[in-house]
Amino acid sequence: MTDALRWGILATGGIAHAFTGDLVKNGFTVQAVGSRSQASADAFAAEFGIPTAHPSYEDLVADPEVDIIYVSTPHPFHAANAALALNAGKHVLVEKPITVNAAEARTLVALAESKNLLLLEAMWTRFLPHMARIRDLIAEGALGEVHSLIADHTQDLPDDPNHRINALALGGGALLDLGIYPVSFASALFGRPETILASATFKDTGADAQVATIFRYPGGQIASLLSASDTKGPNTANILGTDGRIDIDEVWYSPTSFRVYDSANEVVESYETPAFVGRGMHFQALEAQRLVAAGLITSDLLTVTESVQIMETLDAIRAQIGLVYPED
Repeated sequence: MTDALRWGILATGGIAHAFTGDLVKNGFTVQAVGSRSQASADAFAAEFGIPTAHPSYEDLVADPEVDIIYVSTPHPFHAANAALALNAGKHVLVEKPITVNAAEARTLVALAESKNLLLLEAMWTRFLPHMARIRDLIAEGALGEVHSLIADHTQDLPDDPNHRINALALGGGALLDLGIYPVSFASALFGRPETILASATFKDTGADAQVATIFRYPGGQIASLLSASDTKGPNTANILGTDGRIDIDEVWYSPTSFRVYDSANEVVESYETPAFVGRGMHFQALEAQRLVAAGLITSDLLTVTESVQIMETLDAIRAQIGLVYPED
């Protein structure tokens, strides 16, 4: 395999459209798509100029012209669909959360390692330019010792009980869809929390509507996080340190701007994300291609070990708030 991996797109929903659009706009090779019907695969292939359209996921992963599979099905199907691709000898980029629970994640990671294949969680925020600059600033000591994170991911999404976001059978709810972003951000900054406090409200379907969490870490750091599917908030984030802070603008988990303040509350850096084509979802694909070219099966920006730890944190939150999925 070369740097120019041939991508296969597994499923044809909204996130698959967004990701594939960014791949095509940025010159990646999208070789095939697989859906549960030929008509759906054909329509998707026609939209993006994809050479091969398969009527099943099994046919897609068996395609010898495909090197890596992007799994974009609803959360409860991530584990099985990613395993299908790995067992067919394909590298995998799987949408976040990597699975529905930590047990599934551990099984999937073990399979990828046994096959010596790349498994990468598609937490696209990790790979965006503004996050790379923030990592550099923290490593350089621009904030001194980082003590706190405040972040929200809050959206006013449909109340229709049949909508995926409200369906427990499809892994719906604020935590796995939206809360995964600030939880993953906190993990990137501080690692595994030592203590977790969580509170939630629920919709009539049993799906969580709002989840507030406070994490405390062994070094004394604290993260205060909020996710909600029934109210739209600022969608900003603040990183606080002994010598300054970083205020990340709306929408913090997408390509955006931020400012660095010193301890005197003076702006010492204003950052604007450089122009690029698309939404920015191709940066995670660039990382996947870099890893495969280097013969690596996990990313130091988001290791599979960390993906499992994030699922363990989400499991602990769900245990506190009483959120249970059929897969549990």
